[in-house]
Amino acid sequence: MGMQEKIDELLKKRVEARLGGGEKRIDVQHEKGKMTARERVELLLDDGSFEEFDMFVSHRTIGFGLEKQQYLSDGVVTGYGTIDGRLVYVFSQDFTVFGGSLSEMFAKKIVKVMEKALKIGAPIIGINDSGGARIQEGVKSLGGYADIFQQNIMASGVVPQISAIFGPCAGGAVYSPALTDFTIMSKGTSYMFVTGPKVVKTVTGETVTTEELGGAQVHATKSGVTHFVSEDEAEGLLLIRKLLSYLPQNNMEDPPQKVCNDPIDRLDDVLNSIIPESASKPYDIKDVIFSIVDNNEFLEVQRQYAPNIVVGFATFNGSSVGIVANQPNYLAGVLDINASRKAARFVRFCDAFNIPIVTLVDVPGFLPGTTQEYGGIIIHGAKLLFAYGEATVPKITIILRKAYGGAYDVMSSKHLRGDINYSWPGAEIAVMGAKGAVEVLYSKEMNALETPEERAKFSSEKEEEYKEKFANPYVAAKYGYIDDVIEPRNTRFRIIRALQMLATKKDVNPPKKHSNLPL
Repeated sequence: MGMQEKIDELLKKRVEARLGGGEKRIDVQHEKGKMTARERVELLLDDGSFEEFDMFVSHRTIGFGLEKQQYLSDGVVTGYGTIDGRLVYVFSQDFTVFGGSLSEMFAKKIVKVMEKALKIGAPIIGINDSGGARIQEGVKSLGGYADIFQQNIMASGVVPQISAIFGPCAGGAVYSPALTDFTIMSKGTSYMFVTGPKVVKTVTGETVTTEELGGAQVHATKSGVTHFVSEDEAEGLLLIRKLLSYLPQNNMEDPPQKVCNDPIDRLDDVLNSIIPESASKPYDIKDVIFSIVDNNEFLEVQRQYAPNIVVGFATFNGSSVGIVANQPNYLAGVLDINASRKAARFVRFCDAFNIPIVTLVDVPGFLPGTTQEYGGIIIHGAKLLFAYGEATVPKITIILRKAYGGAYDVMSSKHLRGDINYSWPGAEIAVMGAKGAVEVLYSKEMNALETPEERAKFSSEKEEEYKEKFANPYVAAKYGYIDDVIEPRNTRFRIIRALQMLATKKDVNPPKKHSNLPL
């Protein structure tokens, strides 16, 4: 056999590998509105940058007739390429081969690229579209999952890990995405659950559809399992590219610096009047965010989950930051279980990857009630507190309006090593609101008054007194807990100056194996 024939054989094998489970199955995949594994990789990465590993791998199973069904690549496409010229590693599950089911060799391929990503220090992107473990392989496929989980755990906080769910992801398969930093699901074609509708029906008697049990909307709104929902796969892949533009390659590097044409001293007069006269009136915190960041661009994370807190990425003068902001437009911006968990995980991600945190505070406190207390608001609220206190990245906090009670402490206060803490002139920093405070402070005097009118008059006088004392930031400023009171329209400039000043900040935590945060 001459060299030319050997080359021809190689090219023939490449064509075979690229066909996955064959034309028929590729057509079925397209009919469902889904791309093939390789089409997804091509769209995700820069043109012509993909280098594939292990194209000629096939399974090693004998039994159940599998030895007669050999497909090159064995159901997963792995390799590396670039996104905006920056190295990333990818694996993309191929539903056309055995329904994308995971085998021993399939897992080995994924582990190989994950190990490489960890050694080289580059993000890892996993595209999930799989029927689960390959039943014919028994414990070998289960072991394969655990090997992947172990790699996810080792890579956590070292390189960014992003999971796209573009089809089924069920049973043990769901735990790899759950261990990664960000998960993206596509509407209508993706689902995630630990046990499917049939098992649910058998065990609990509940009748539920696949979509109701684990569709993209369910995980975006109810469980918070997914961080982004895309209209289709193409949008999801572009979203991954966008997300990576805010992130560093690994935990030893800073995020990429972007070119910024938005003036750093741009004043936005609308901010001077954005806070309503009445303290109980809502406004949209996102209007503030869009106004102060570069070019009004803000990539919100978990938009539909716990909307009483807003988290996401933006740039200030081209530098990446994570933004955490209370949302007065929803539940008055209170902190509850879900908001605390959502913000805590985001803060810890930013801290792991050297992304400064800007916190915009307008919080009336924690949500009261038995549902919250029985659900463990004490433990969950402590997660956010812990995340802020542990974080060593630059932390800039601006109190816009209310900062009441324990929520003042939790929201990146000076006492949790906040580096720069500013406040707008109308900020109210106090243990509680005026009405509640007066009821506590003057209960004896109130009870001594005879008529409701007298009580109301006395109460409103005392409330005014209390507001004069606490409905301003100067008491906190007097103790140095607020570094400066700033004009709202100057907020962008003051944040950028603070970020420049904090660029070389170093903060260390005591040596330890790891902390025991309140999980």
